[in-house]
Amino acid sequence: MAQNLEVHVTAGSRDEAEKVVQAAVNERLAACAQISGPITSTYWWQGKLEKDEEFFIAMKTTDERLDALIASVKANHSYDTPEIVAVPIVGGLGEYLTWIKEETAAPSSDG
Repeated sequence: MAQNLEVHVTAGSRDEAEKVVQAAVNERLAACAQISGPITSTYWWQGKLEKDEEFFIAMKTTDERLDALIASVKANHSYDTPEIVAVPIVGGLGEYLTWIKEETAAPSSDG
């Protein structure tokens, strides 16, 4: 049975975050997504300490759809190495967890 996941992504602008989210949800790679921000990110990049304003994205999906979701994020993102981190959802409202699985189910090859 598929494991539910929350996938975290950061984007450099609200427009880019919207582009990432629209593609993921439209393709049913994520059941839903939230955009928060702006946030301040501090990180090392190419040997230099950086500090930037970004937007945080949280998407709900399953492990079965993760590879396709990662590919979609990379295709719609401007960063060379975007933050894409998946964490397991270990509990929650049963109906909501079932809804995630139903909304991200891969299309049947029977049709």
